[in-house]
Order: sequence, then structure tokens, then C-alpha cells
Amino acid sequence: MPPSSRESDPVPTAAPSSTAQEATPHPVMAISATFTSEALEPALAFWLGELKLDYQVRFAPYNQVFQQLLDPASLLGSNRNGINVVLVRFEDWARFRNAVSIPELEVEVRNLESALRSSASATRSPILVCLCPASRDFMSDPDRARFVVRSEDFLRSELRDMGAVHLVSASDIERLYPVSGYDDPHADELGHVPYTPEFFAALGTIIARKIHARTNRYKVIAVDCDETLWGGVCGEDGPLGVRLGAGHKDLQAFMLAQRESGMLLALCSKNNPEDVYETFRAHPEMPLGPKHFAATRLNWEPKSANLRSLADELGLGADSFILVDNSATECAEVQAGCPEVLTIALPGASEFDAFLKHIWAFDRWSLTGADRQRAASYAQEAERSKAQRHSANLSEFLASLNLEIRFTQMLPEHLARVAQLTERTNQMNFTSIRRSEVEIRNLLDSGGAECLTIDVSDRFGSYGLTGVILFRPGPQTLTVDSFLLSCRALGRGVEHRMLARLGEIAQERGLAGVDVPFVSSQRNRPAGALLSSIGAQFEKHAETSSVFRFPAAYLAGVRYTRDEGAASTGGERRVPAAPEERSQPVDYARIARELREPAQILDAVRQKSRRRPALASSDRPTTDLEKHLSDMWAHLLGLPSVGIHDNFFDLGGHSLLAVQLLSLIRQTFGIELSLKVVYSSDFTVAELAKSNELREIEGAGSEQYAAVLKELEGLTEDEVRRLLAEEQNGSGGSQ
Repeated sequence: MPPSSRESDPVPTAAPSSTAQEATPHPVMAISATFTSEALEPALAFWLGELKLDYQVRFAPYNQVFQQLLDPASLLGSNRNGINVVLVRFEDWARFRNAVSIPELEVEVRNLESALRSSASATRSPILVCLCPASRDFMSDPDRARFVVRSEDFLRSELRDMGAVHLVSASDIERLYPVSGYDDPHADELGHVPYTPEFFAALGTIIARKIHARTNRYKVIAVDCDETLWGGVCGEDGPLGVRLGAGHKDLQAFMLAQRESGMLLALCSKNNPEDVYETFRAHPEMPLGPKHFAATRLNWEPKSANLRSLADELGLGADSFILVDNSATECAEVQAGCPEVLTIALPGASEFDAFLKHIWAFDRWSLTGADRQRAASYAQEAERSKAQRHSANLSEFLASLNLEIRFTQMLPEHLARVAQLTERTNQMNFTSIRRSEVEIRNLLDSGGAECLTIDVSDRFGSYGLTGVILFRPGPQTLTVDSFLLSCRALGRGVEHRMLARLGEIAQERGLAGVDVPFVSSQRNRPAGALLSSIGAQFEKHAETSSVFRFPAAYLAGVRYTRDEGAASTGGERRVPAAPEERSQPVDYARIARELREPAQILDAVRQKSRRRPALASSDRPTTDLEKHLSDMWAHLLGLPSVGIHDNFFDLGGHSLLAVQLLSLIRQTFGIELSLKVVYSSDFTVAELAKSNELREIEGAGSEQYAAVLKELEGLTEDEVRRLLAEEQNGSGGSQ
């Protein structure tokens, strides 16, 4: 069909991501647990507000993890616009069965792995699995403790390569957010609420942190030298005079681990270069050395200018940089001169380790092979740049590369990398559609789409999987869904060869043309320049986008020339992307300083809850017991004060908080109150203080306390119920 006969067809627009097609107005955080987990909600609400994440939190029915993972109609199975959270405590599988053996529990662990694998292949939302700590009683048995460790290792190993599933173990939670008395046996017995409020705050935090990691876009850490990588000033103290204390070693080890997980490192410091390099030579015990840095700026220019220069050199946006510096003044200069960069002002060296571990901007949801090879790829790029400087012209340089471009249908092991490219590629991205692994798999399985992956190599080494084309063949045309190429391979003709391959495929299938939608943004100007340089005459404009409707034969004949290469990349080999418009950034340093301990987090959660006016005098506690109970209620409900006649449920309490309150009373007074106390009368401090057991405590002196406890412990439940009825009847008769 000639191009003219296709011009009357409707102009296709860029296909929205599958999540955009759903009717759900907000992404859903769907939570399923083997225990009562609603106590997580306050901490999750707190963090979603702090991080400005627009999730609707929904809890699945109690203790239905397997049903939720396997049933397509369940809350988790039908969640197409968010994330699924699965909370597992191994011992819960034995809760409603008698004498369950360890081999039987091990079968359940294998069943869990199978169910997670099945769910990951069937649902669109990624899965966060938290293996929550077993109770101290369960872990007191050596065989059961070994079972827990063995099961965590098994699941970690089996789920490691599933990019759609991320595992958090009990040891991970303990490492970041330790809580000494994490379990609550009494609340567990009353309502299967197995943890203390402090641990629920820690668990909610780790969940929020892992979900936030999915949004991270940072790629480069720029590090200062003096008082950061080492103690002292190398230009004044001399290379041998600087100190490498424990804090500085911790920082260097942390940065090395970040590099190994895919972050690029750069030096950005006000120093003479020779002083810095001599310092590295004088201290071979340092974890870091010059070879670990992809680029350096060692001079006396403003750091904001140096960071922009580093972004130019690396071909990345300044908003993908994090500056780590001991000087608050230098950080302020960068915030003013290059506000796209995230600045982290360090505390004292003794706090480096704990502080850096709680900078959430360094977190990653998952790692791919390309992530682990990123630093090596940039080292190869430095060699290419050196070769280009020694070439007479660009054509000679490109010819000397011996570039090889390979197209293959996407293999299952490439799914994680393909999804990552949709998330991270900005410059050579025609539509800026972001997709998860599950969404891509569903698109290929049921959406009629195909996926080509592009591997590139040259005489310096492999670029790895750097390009992706998602497209749909139609009756007359082939329509591109996503066209992605990593900035590492831009300006060398790879993008031209990718377009030509689309034309060839259309010809092979007897199709007349290729429709290439384009949605302009601040960050994909090179993509627009490429399409315009190749075929501006074929562009058709729609309301919010355009489409280039190439004849198949024309596109198949596209070849790279120096002039077209300059047009497609703005005249440079690579250009840094324009910064994204971002909402107010997260205050990562505040989190690392003030919200890294579970007790701090729990206090902040409660402080941010509802407020109320000062109490009327008639509502104030009149006895020590009432004051003690009022303080308990206020602490648990996150209120500054509670009146003795305020109803627990009117204040925002619910059955789970009631269970925690009764557990707190047991810990404080050493007595157990039945849940019937909660519902047997108006649940206020005044009424609770009238209960027979607590009245006995109030009246007892210190010498009588143990005797009262012994008497209470000897009562049967029927006796307690009878005494409670008598107390209520007596109270009723006196009014």
C-alpha cells in the first residue's frame, strides 16, 4: 500500500502502559499474612505520607496466603495496579493443627515457593515477601530454629532470579530495624497479633522502604575526599598524614558495595589531583582506589559546575546524581547551583555506617546482570573515548570499533533487564512507557506483542543487552509499542539499525509500513531528533503525541551517516537528559538521622496521628490507677491525653488495639483480662478501672501485690466471669 493511501487512517497514539488502562484510581498495596496484620496500617500510612506514595492499602482476609496467591479473583490475584505484600511466619502453619512436625512444615515452605512462582507468572503486580521472625518460644527449640534458617535459605535461593518477587528475611529486618522484645505472646494468644507495636512499626518501615526502592532512579554517587573518604586534609596534612578511621573505612566499604550493585562512583572534590592520587598510593589498605571511579573532578571550581560537567561526561542527567559530602556549605552550594542533584551532608565519622545504611536513596529493588557489569561497561567506555580522541574523525573512529549488533527474540532470562530498560531509559525512548516484568510478560502472552532484544559489542568489549523493541504486527502495518536504547550505545548507528530492522521485519511479513508513535518529553529530545532526521515528512500529529508512518521499504533502507548521527544526539556522542520535573524530594538525611530506630518511628507515627483539645476537669484521672490507664491509652492511640470517660472505640481504637492494650496491662500489672472486658460495658478508662482485678491492684500496697497476683492467677475463667458479673451487678445497684 503506498504511503498516501495510509494517510487517511486514524493516527495511532502511544499505547499507555497496562496499569494506565485500569479503572483503579490509585495503585493498591495488597497485603496477605499468616497472622493478623492490620496493626501495620498506622506505620504504612505514615510512610506513604512521608514518601508521597499514592497507594491504597488493603488487607486480604485473615490467614489466606495460599488462597490469595493462587486464586485469580482474590485481592492479590486481581491486583493489576500496585504491589502485593506477603507476610509469612512459619510457625503459623501449625497454629490450628495438632503436633505438626518439622517435615510437614518444610512441605508448606515448598508449597509457598511454588505458589509464589505461580502467582508471579499470573499477576501483573510485583510481590514483596517478608519472612517475619518466629516467636522466641518457637526459636528456643534448636531443631525448629534450624528449620527457620534452612527455610529462609531455601526461599532466598529459589526466588533469587525472579525479578518480580523480592524477598526480605527476618535477618534483614533485624539488621536494619532491630527490636529486642519483638514478639507479644499474650496478644498472639488473644487475637493472633504476634508482635509488639514497635516491631509492627519496624515491619511497616521495611515494607515502605522496599516499595520506595522501586522508584529510585539514582545512578551515580559523587564523593568528596577530605573528611569524607578519609580524615584530615591531604593537601595540608600530606598523604601520609591523613587518617583512615573506622568510620571512613565503613564509608569506603559501603561505596564499594554500591558500585558492585550497579551504581557508578565519581570523585568530586576541591583538591589538587596529585595530592588525591598520592594519598591513594600511600594507603593501599583503603577499600577504594582510583580504578573504582568512573569519572573525576579534582579542582577548585564550584561543585555544582563540576557535577554538571560529570553529568555531561557520563551522558546522564544531573538528577541521577547523589553528592556525599561532609560539608553542609558545599551541599548548600550544590542545592543552589545544581538543584537536580540529591545532596547528602554527612554526620560525624563515627556515625557514617549507621547513617548511610538508612539513606533510602541507595536502595534497589533488584539487581540484574547489567547492573553488576555497569562499572566495567563505563571503564570500557573510557577506552573508547580515548580511541576516539586519537582518531582523525568520527567516521574513522566508528569504523575502528568493529561494532556488532545482534537481534534476538526476548529470552526468559532477559525479562528483568527488559523491564529495567523500560523503567530507566529516557533519552532514546519513543513513548516513555514504563512496565514491570509481569506487565511485559502479559503483553507478550495475551497482548499479541513481540519483543526484540539488542546486544551490542565492539573491539573493547560487550555493551550487553542495551536495546529493546516491543511491537505489534497488524493486518497492514507493524506498530511500535516501545523503542529503547541505553545511552551507552547512542550515536554509533545502533538506533538506525534498530529502525531499519523494523522495516525489514515488515517487509518479510508482507506489511506495507511501520507506525512509530512518539510522545515528547523533556528527557527524550534525542529520540525526537532521530525520528525527525530520518523522516520528518512522515510525521502525523495527534493531540498529545505524533506518529511517524514509515513505508516499510523506506525504513528498511535507513543507514547511519555522520550528519544523521549528529542530529540524533544533538551533535554529541551522548547528551545528558533534561531533568524530570519532580515533586518535593524526600528528606533522606532526616530519615537517616531521626527515623532509623523502631522506637523513633513508632513515636513519629503516634505523633502524626490525630490531636484533641485539652481535657475538661471532669474527664481528668482522679486516682493513680486511672492516670496509669489513661497514659496507656494515650500512648497506644497516639494521643496527647485521654479522658477517663472517653470511649476507646470513639477515639479511633479497634479490636487489634484492644488486644495490644490488654497485653500492655498484662505486662504492667501481671494480670490477664479477657476480651470480654472490652465489649461487656462502655469501654472507658473509668469503667476499666472498676474491673475487679484492677480495683484489687489499686487497693493493694506493695507488700500485698504478690499475694493479689497469686490469688488472681488461681482463678478459673468461670470464676473470673462470675466475679465480673457480680461487680457489674453491684455497680449497677449502687447507681
